[in-house]
Amino acid sequence: MNKTLGFKLGMIAVLMLLLLIPLLLISGLIGERQALRDSVLRDIAQSASFDQQLSGPLLVVPYHKYQRRWIEKDGERTQETSTIAGHLYFLPETFDADLGVDTELRARGIYQARLFHAKGRISGRFKLPERWGIDKDFDDYRFDKPFLVVGISDIRGIENGLELSIGEQKVPFEAGTRLDWMRGGVHASLPGLDGLQAREFSYGFDLALQGTGQLHVVPVGRTSAVDLRANWPHPSFVGNYLPSRRNIDAQGFSAHWQTSFFATNLEDALRQCATAGQCADFSERSFGVSFVDPVDQYLKSERAIKYALLFIALTFAGFFLFEVLKNLSVHPVQYILVGVALAFFYLLLLSLSEHIGFGLAYGLSALACVLLIGFYLSHVLRSLGRGIGFAAGLAALYALLYGLLSAEDYALLMGSLLCFGLLGVFMVLTRRLDWARVGRAA
Repeated sequence: MNKTLGFKLGMIAVLMLLLLIPLLLISGLIGERQALRDSVLRDIAQSASFDQQLSGPLLVVPYHKYQRRWIEKDGERTQETSTIAGHLYFLPETFDADLGVDTELRARGIYQARLFHAKGRISGRFKLPERWGIDKDFDDYRFDKPFLVVGISDIRGIENGLELSIGEQKVPFEAGTRLDWMRGGVHASLPGLDGLQAREFSYGFDLALQGTGQLHVVPVGRTSAVDLRANWPHPSFVGNYLPSRRNIDAQGFSAHWQTSFFATNLEDALRQCATAGQCADFSERSFGVSFVDPVDQYLKSERAIKYALLFIALTFAGFFLFEVLKNLSVHPVQYILVGVALAFFYLLLLSLSEHIGFGLAYGLSALACVLLIGFYLSHVLRSLGRGIGFAAGLAALYALLYGLLSAEDYALLMGSLLCFGLLGVFMVLTRRLDWARVGRAA
């Protein structure tokens, strides 16, 4: 060694800091490509349909209520009549949804968006109270024809003609909800309901719905049961309620939700929506599935680059061990060239993964860097065996990194064990090294 130990370690630290510059540039490039991808996906959804939320059915009864009051004017009492318009809302006694979902990819350039097609039947039963539940002043009300409303957040995704079955009757749905607070959806007029007598009736309709991203369902029934099956093997269950049963395998998933009014309190949420206009609480009490890849190539590349400094530190530590154990001299330029080659791995990974998928891109990028660095080090370290050994160790590190990226739940544990194991290897190899002698000039 022709330099002191402190100077050598300081030089290595400075070189690592310099290598942060290209790593930060690559990290910024990952963010730019991800933003471009998200923009393309929004354009595809704009042309097809966005996330879908199914809210309903709700039975709506429009009414006008006459209010009378006495006023005194010029010593005479006269009666003044005013009218208040509003709606009565009734949630179904039972709500059952049985939906099967198929997914497909739509491409624009090198980017792909995953669309889903949900098909199935919505059914259940309504139980209506006598006189629409109005205990007094019933004669002051004038009721218009009741109708059934089904909220669909993006009606462009409706793929079939909707027809409502009420008992033995068939009633076609019409566009729009006729409600100010529920923008997207359909409605169907209900003939023969005057509200004078308590009544129960069943309902049902077939639904084919297209969407992008997520599918949500608001469990509007006093008791609600939803069964969902799809050919998507990476579901992310979202919303306020998790499925009571689920099964996930390589071919897809199936899930079952079961809720009640005690858990959802939707009657109170609907009352707040109808009277105070605060409808966010009603629409947010939903559950569903996200059909978005939870870890795409950009997220994996971003996670991979977080380990870049560790890779460079381990590689430089290997060089340093060769210097102190084998009495070799590695020039700073050789340090920096190998560090740049390691940084280029992440650029290759990003560019290749956009075209051939993350797994294959990772393998090709790692192979290219391992071969290049192994060939270079066989000359720097003056031994083909040393170069091959160093390349084999680097290949093992890349394999461990891929395991870290693939293990979403155990990444921290695996990373901690890896660092601890490498520290142990370094301490074992240098357990008999006289660091005071290493620090002296040769």
